[in-house]
Amino acid sequence: MTDAKCPGQNPQYWKPEDTTEVTCPNCKEIIEFFKDEPKRKCHNCKQEVINPNVDFGCALWCPKAIECIGKERYQQLVASAKKGPAQDKYKTKKELLILEMEKYFGPDQKRINHAKKVLGFAEQLLEKENADPLVVIAASVLHDIGIHKAEEKYKSSAGNYQEIEGPPIARGIMEKLHLKNEVIEEVCEIIAHHHSPGEVNTLNFRVLYDSDWLVNLKDEFDAQDKERLDRIIEKVFLTNTGKDLARRIYTAGSSAAG
Repeated sequence: MTDAKCPGQNPQYWKPEDTTEVTCPNCKEIIEFFKDEPKRKCHNCKQEVINPNVDFGCALWCPKAIECIGKERYQQLVASAKKGPAQDKYKTKKELLILEMEKYFGPDQKRINHAKKVLGFAEQLLEKENADPLVVIAASVLHDIGIHKAEEKYKSSAGNYQEIEGPPIARGIMEKLHLKNEVIEEVCEIIAHHHSPGEVNTLNFRVLYDSDWLVNLKDEFDAQDKERLDRIIEKVFLTNTGKDLARRIYTAGSSAAG
């Protein structure tokens, strides 16, 4: 892709495993590929060699996908994505969001781990709830992104301060990654109310809200009092899938909550 701002193919986001060594089938020479190189000529025998690990996951959301990889390859990717879970087609975008979240939080592993746990539960709920995967994924990764600013500005990590400070930071990250405007607006709205149920009542919000509670429940209430916990789950959670999962984790003796 020629657009220098394309995050999916920008080398600053790449990891060591994004390079691949492939043996030339003709002369056995070793050829090194970057993840965005579909093919190269062997420098020894000049045979064209295909990169088996080429990664064009970003083509599933990028508006320049057809220009970048061609119509035929794009159609193949779309057809393949339709066979898997809905959220899988946003895998590259999810990885970039996580990377930006990790960069922003720096050494604060507590907040990084929390965001990842919320994302994990959100992906479980998405398997049964017909919410928008990209909105839910982005909101899950970025829902607490304002906590450092809140602590700096108000000397508090209270939820109402996070709701004030989080959306502008999240917006900057999502704009950097070229998310669509309507996705950015909805995610920011969710973040601005993620401690205030009732203000927003979309399914996307409810999935994020329940995912956050699936992580936080054990810290807010006595997990040993199963009867009381069951009543709290019924009152607090907003989706039936969230309630069912919370009961399996917290009232059926499961250790899945981590």
